[in-house]
Amino acid sequence: MVFSRTLRAILIYGGIALLVLLACYYGSRPQGIHLTRADLLVEDGLGYPPPSRVQDWRALKGQWQQVDLPHAPKPKMVPGSGDAGLLPTQTSWYHFALGPEHAAPRGAYIYIPRWKTDGELAIYIDGRLFWQTHANLQWNGSNRPLWIPLEEAAESAPPRDILIRIRHVRGIGGALSTLWIGDYRQLGAAYYMRAFFQAELPYISSAVFLATGVFAFLIWLRSRHEKMYLLYAVMTLATFLRVMHAYMGADRLPVSDAWFGWITVNSVGWTVLIIHLFLAAIHHHRARVLTWIIVMMCVGLGGLTLPLFEGTTDATIISPLMYVTMVAVGAATFTLHIFWSRRAGKLEGAGLAICGLLSFILGARDMLLQSNIIDIESLFVSFYAQILLIVVFSQIMMSRYLKAMKAVGEANVVLARSLAEREAELTASHQKLREVERREVLFQERQRLMQDMHDGLGSSLVSTLRMVEHGHIDEADIAQLLKGCIDDLKLTIDSMEPVETDLLLLLGTLRFRLQPRLEATGIRLRWDVRDVPPLPWLDQRHSLHVLRILQEAFTNVIKHAGATKIVVTTGVREGQVCVGVADNGRGFDTAAAAQGRGLGNQARRAEVIGGRVELESGPAGTRFTLLLPVAGTAQSGEAAPGAE
Repeated sequence: MVFSRTLRAILIYGGIALLVLLACYYGSRPQGIHLTRADLLVEDGLGYPPPSRVQDWRALKGQWQQVDLPHAPKPKMVPGSGDAGLLPTQTSWYHFALGPEHAAPRGAYIYIPRWKTDGELAIYIDGRLFWQTHANLQWNGSNRPLWIPLEEAAESAPPRDILIRIRHVRGIGGALSTLWIGDYRQLGAAYYMRAFFQAELPYISSAVFLATGVFAFLIWLRSRHEKMYLLYAVMTLATFLRVMHAYMGADRLPVSDAWFGWITVNSVGWTVLIIHLFLAAIHHHRARVLTWIIVMMCVGLGGLTLPLFEGTTDATIISPLMYVTMVAVGAATFTLHIFWSRRAGKLEGAGLAICGLLSFILGARDMLLQSNIIDIESLFVSFYAQILLIVVFSQIMMSRYLKAMKAVGEANVVLARSLAEREAELTASHQKLREVERREVLFQERQRLMQDMHDGLGSSLVSTLRMVEHGHIDEADIAQLLKGCIDDLKLTIDSMEPVETDLLLLLGTLRFRLQPRLEATGIRLRWDVRDVPPLPWLDQRHSLHVLRILQEAFTNVIKHAGATKIVVTTGVREGQVCVGVADNGRGFDTAAAAQGRGLGNQARRAEVIGGRVELESGPAGTRFTLLLPVAGTAQSGEAAPGAE
């Protein structure tokens, strides 16, 4: 549906533009002196001798006859080679006598809408060679109208006569349209409009088509499975080669006439084959027999006229026979494709096949013009059908390209939606995992606190209760034990506060809790703490181990050392953080103390967090050192050992 609307719009606007151009063409009719009759003399010869520098029309031998213009003899049978292997040729002389009524104005031009020859054309003004073609013999730019200024020929008087020499192959014949003589104002618009329609428009359309083919070829290089892009690119090249004869030849070609004729004539068959394969790819009808017929036609005609060997048939000479064969095969091919496309419901294929059939129908009309059967001053119209074919081709590929881009966009939308859904699923799953993890952490923290309170505070309370029940303790001792229980409870609570890897913050909390108790016992605390590296592993669980270890150290000093001063220090030794607790009390036997329960608990707690403890004691006092790793803990999953 989109293709149909777009194609309809292109055809409508393109038709309007073409009608405007045709109106401009027919509205720019030439004015001035119109020469519609000439005297004609025909001479037989061999080969293509160059024209002489001077030529008096009265000196030519033969019978002159008056003919009406345009003059276009019907072609005859193609003759064989003449003497010495030279091609039999003819020279047609057209003489125009310019009387007083045909006097050329100042700044005049000769305008020849069309001329045809498989040779060269020369123009004599008052017996002198004034202008001649300098291109190839067969492909000599005869599709371009001639626009020749007469300013150089005007000396003292206007030209009196014009003699035109056309050398061509004998039997095929040359042709000449009517002549116009006038100034730029009278003939300029007519010349430029005709040159545009006969040569420039075919060149522009085929060049633009070829440019789109380069783009399609680059797409095919990226996506080799998209064979239609390759067929489209090859089609643009074949079309460009086919149309070359419409605008090339005014200057000498870089290849010989034989090769240029082989390319431009055989390219008709190539376009039939490419369009056939393209249409087969659209409606998916293989048509193997038809494909082999077209291939054999292209190979047979191309091989028959391939100019590699001496005596090979020239494609230009037998082009009418080749065109008849190609038009017949092409018309049948496109008719079948119209039927196949309609049956498959492929409107774009039917449109392309119709344009192809139209181009061959108009091509048959152009064959009649080329054969001098219809008025030679009319235009070759198959070029315009070919432009329509180019438009339909381009529209099909553009439609497919836009559909592919739309499919990519839709795929991206689906992918983005799937990605968003997957992201939402992952987010929900992550939230669930975080909730499970949070619950697990809370459960572990609850278990840790319950275990610690059971082993520490609970054990102390049970021991105190039993001693009270048996009457083995007085009120002062009970008060001391209860203070210890309160300290245990405070440390447990403090361990729940976030310390964010900061050991000094944790030590500050310990100082805040224990300093009042130390002062109550008459022990002075000296705080000599320095900055230490952060401990990434230090969280609430491990903080309690550190607090318990240091609490035990302070408790031992209070209970057993009889000290008056405690010094707390921090530092770094061998990549480990050191926390030291030193007192000035009486020393003790460290070997015996190592067998006790208190130091054993400290050592086990230190091992849980990947650290260790050191103990030094002497008459001057005791130093307890806790060594903590910087990188991490060794046994972070172990349960805390029981307190003393």
